Order: sequence, then C-alpha cells, then structure tokens
Amino acid sequence: MPMPITAPFEGLKDVVAFEQQAEDVWLSKNSIYEAFCQTAERFASKVALTALPSGDPLGEGVSISFDQLLRGANQAANMFLGAGLERGETVCHLLPLSFQAFYTLLGAEAAGIVNAINPLLEPEHILGIAEAANATILVVPGSSLNEEVWQKASYVIDNLPSLKAVFVLGGGLECDGIKIFDFDEALSRQPADHVHQKEPGQLDDIVGYYHTGGTTGVPKLAPHTNRMQLIQMASTGFLMGVSEQDVMVAGLPLFHISGSIVSGLVPLMAGGTLVIPSPLGFRDPLVIGNYWRIVDKYRVSILGAVPTMLSALLNIPVGDADISSLRAGMTGGAAAPVEVLKAITEQTGVPMLEGYGMTEVTSFTTLQPRDGEVRFGSVGIRGPYVAIKAVLLDENGDISREADVNEIGVIVMRGTCVMPGYVQQVHNRSAFLAEGWINSGDLGRIDEDGYVWLTGRAKDLIIRSGHNIDPSLIEEALHEHPAVELAAAVGKPDSYAGEMPIAYVQFKPGAAATEDELKDFARERIAERAANPSDIHIVSEMPLTGVGKIFKPALRADATRRVFLQELSILDGLRDGYDVQVDNHPSLGMVARVELNDPQNSDLESQIKNQLGRFTTQHQIVWKVG
Repeated sequence: MPMPITAPFEGLKDVVAFEQQAEDVWLSKNSIYEAFCQTAERFASKVALTALPSGDPLGEGVSISFDQLLRGANQAANMFLGAGLERGETVCHLLPLSFQAFYTLLGAEAAGIVNAINPLLEPEHILGIAEAANATILVVPGSSLNEEVWQKASYVIDNLPSLKAVFVLGGGLECDGIKIFDFDEALSRQPADHVHQKEPGQLDDIVGYYHTGGTTGVPKLAPHTNRMQLIQMASTGFLMGVSEQDVMVAGLPLFHISGSIVSGLVPLMAGGTLVIPSPLGFRDPLVIGNYWRIVDKYRVSILGAVPTMLSALLNIPVGDADISSLRAGMTGGAAAPVEVLKAITEQTGVPMLEGYGMTEVTSFTTLQPRDGEVRFGSVGIRGPYVAIKAVLLDENGDISREADVNEIGVIVMRGTCVMPGYVQQVHNRSAFLAEGWINSGDLGRIDEDGYVWLTGRAKDLIIRSGHNIDPSLIEEALHEHPAVELAAAVGKPDSYAGEMPIAYVQFKPGAAATEDELKDFARERIAERAANPSDIHIVSEMPLTGVGKIFKPALRADATRRVFLQELSILDGLRDGYDVQVDNHPSLGMVARVELNDPQNSDLESQIKNQLGRFTTQHQIVWKVG
C-alpha cells in the first residue's frame, strides 16, 4: 500500500521519506479518468460538489455525489465523442463554475483534450487559443447567462472552420439542432454507465492545454499529460495533506491550474468535497462578503485563495461565524505580502501556507510545511518527485553552476510534473535548459533547510492578481504612437493586485504627448483589458544597459520608489525630508530603504510598517537623526 498523502509534512525529511515509494505506485492507473473512476467507486454516495444558488451564497445549495459526477462526466465524454471528437482534438470551453464545467473537465479528459479559456480575453485571443489547441468542440454559456461571452463565442464559431459541434449551457434561440445544441438536453440523451467508443488512455497522452496569459500573439499553450497530472495528485496531495474529510471552496477559474488542479482535481481525487460558491467564483463580491459564513455552514477545512482575495478577506470580520473547521490556508499564483500572511493567520487561527508552481509544472511544486515551521516570506519546501535548485546562467543562457546555499540564482525544476514542451515550439528553446531543467524565469535562493525564497524575476512578466501580462503587449501598442521613441512596461507594487502594469515612455526628438493621451492611445490597441497601464511616466532618457537594451530593474525600482513615497505622504507626523531608495539586497532581492530625518519613534515606525507591509516588496527603515 502506498504511503497516505496525509503523511506528516514537517520538513524536507518527510518529503524524502514519501519518495521512498516509487512514482510507479501512483501511476498504476493510465489516466486521470481511470483514477477518478476508482475514487468514484470508493466514495460513490459521498457529496463531491455542492453548488450554491447564484446571488445567494448562504442559500440552500444543490449537491451531487461522486457517482453522479462520474455519470455526468461519462455523459459529457459520450456527447463529445458522438459529435465527432477524435484523438488529438480538443474540447474548448468558456463555462462559468458549475456542475457542467466539471462534467466537461473530466469528460473531455476522458475522451480527448480539455482546454478551458479565460472568457475575459478578447475574441481574437480566444480564437487564437482555440486554433492552436486544435479545437473541434466548443462549450459556452448562452446569451441568457452571459451575453458578452456569447458574443465572443459567436466570433469563434464564425471564424473556426474546424468546429464540429457547439454545446450551449442555458441554450435557447442560439441552438439550431444542426451544429449548435443545448448542453443539458444533449447530455441527457447520452449513456452514463461508461464511456463508449473510447480507446484506453495512456500515461503520456495529452489531456489538457492551459494558456499562460495574454501576449501580443496567441498565449503559449502548456500541455498536461495523464502522467503529469497523476503524479501531482500524489505530490500536491501530500503537500496539502488532503483527504476525504476535506472541504474546499472552489472559487477559482478552471482555466487556471489553481482552479482546475489545486482546488479541483487534487481534492476530488482524494474524495474531498468542493463547494461552488457562485458561477463567478471569487469574482462575486457576495462570496467574499459572506466567505466566513460559507466556511461555517459547509465546514470548510482548507482556505484556498490567491493573495488578492486574502487582502479582501482581511476587511471582512469573522464575527460570530464558526470557522473552527479550518485546518490550514494555502495561497499561490503571485507573491503574497508577508504582513498579509501574518494577519490572515492571526485572523483565522490557522497557518496561511504560501506555495509555488507554474502552469508548466502542473501544480504546486513547493509549499510551506503544514506540520512544521512556517517561514513567512518563503514559498516553502519542494514536494515529492520534483527537483528544484537555484542556478547561475552564463551569457548564453546556459547553466554555469548551481548557486550556493542562500545565493540568489534562477529557479529551475525537473521531474515528472514538467510539461513536454509548449504547443508552439518556438517558445521551447528559452523554456528548457540542459538535462530537462525548466527555466522558471524567477530569481530566488534556497536556504540550508530547503526553504525556497523568491527574490524577483529574471523574466519581465507582470503578474496582476495571479494573471500573467506580457509587457510587450503594452510596449508594442505604445510604439505605434508617432511621438514615442522608446516604451517599456513594468509592474508597480500594488497592495491588492500584487502588481499593476505601468509604462515608461521616451519621446522622439521634438515630439510630445500627454500621459492621458498615451493612455487612451494604448487602451484602444491593447486587446487584453487587464494589461492597460494604470500609469504612464514620461522620461527624458530611458535607462539602458551597456549593450543598449532598456534596463528594466531601474524602472521597477523607480516605480517602487514612487509608490512608497505616495504611501508615506499620507502618514500623520512624518516630517519633510524623508526619502525612499530602492536597491538590490544580496539575499532579499529588491528592498526599499526608507530614510527618515526624524528622531527614532516607535509609533511612527509602526505606522510605516503597517502602511508598507501590505506590499510584497520588503522595506527597511533608516533613522538619520536621533
């Protein structure tokens, strides 16, 4: 018998002990579908999903058992196969959180490949993703559920000739009975006992595509295989210590691995229960406002949230809600401010554990030890069956050596959880290093106990609320303006979203434009709304490297300085003459040094700590007087 995934996790020694059982133990089933069939048989009558009524998260929910979830997945798989889905083809969907979304997730993986797409993307991006994924089946909400998403779906339908069938949730007049069908009606006509006309799944079959964020072209598609997902059911399951006794709120979107894997398949495979709080998930303000009462009512055991949600929950009093069912909190997707982690830990009485992973490595690859020492600011210790190290790269981008203990380097990973390569092959040269190591693009250090500390990013991605924004999307739009000679986009610190995109602009000689004019110009040309720059700063000369490239670390430092100066300006009792300098610390990464011309004052120091502690960028206070 394999070691239970609820085995203790106090430190690296427990990870090593878990790895004493071969990976093959967890790969005895050839597919996620087969593994879920086993789970459904074991927990047949137990509640798998509970969906709360839209607009009333404290109303009476509707529940389905594991057996009913499997039957719905079988029907979905048969529906897709009956519509002509063949090997290597994909079911793309833009569904809200619902039973049908989980039927589609499991059913599409059973019959072929699933690809959930962010419905907030522009129609051209959605179409590009569907084309890259070789989509032949589309599943979307109808106009009665979401008119805006239906209009985007209509654009895809009109411009994707490979489509064999479209299934519409809440379908009405959209359905023609020829190519476009009502999802629920078509589902009801399918056999539910097993998947028909299906070849047995294999470990290295691709079963999912996940897009990695908006770019100037089509977002990169990372494939997931059965092998990748199965090993992460064990590894992430061990890190979380998940079991059939756990209940999680499933409020994260299925187009992200946090929603589909971490708070989706991992707890479901272990026999846990998911509570769907709203079709919009955590984007529904009613859910956030009533979160603690949802925990109380459904005895939620794991608080799973992205950092922006944690910040929002700090503004929601627990009140008389009984949250004693919580055993741990887990967060990832973007850097979480240390003060937020400490505050939410104090508010809930359970440790808020920060973890780290990537779409390209399936799920969490590190997590703070749930039974051991929580070191706030770290993303924890590696999980089973994955190797992680910090390395130094040479001028060609190849590994020159492994970083020493606590020396900052580029974080790289290797293991069964790592994808075979992007669908678009052009991206793979920069993604992979020698001997199968994947380049995360993140800078960090690993301490003597195996804790990983992220200190910055070697790549330029801006991460807004866990959403990856390629800065070139902003830069190329601004370069179209006739007055712009150079444009560079970076992220500025934001206490809620982690980062917000901003841009710096240098004009051509003799040219000029206002910041508002540039923002309007960019807004008209940037397809992804989340990428619209919140600020545009006009500079006389862009900082450059010795070979003439824009030196973005200087821009990020300037952006941080501007934000922190603004935050300090609203504090009472702070004298004039203070300043903020942003430098790179050898082990902490970017650090803001607050220089004060005041006599040392504990009350003022506390105010500054509270004001700046909401940001992920660390700060230090230097008293020049006193």
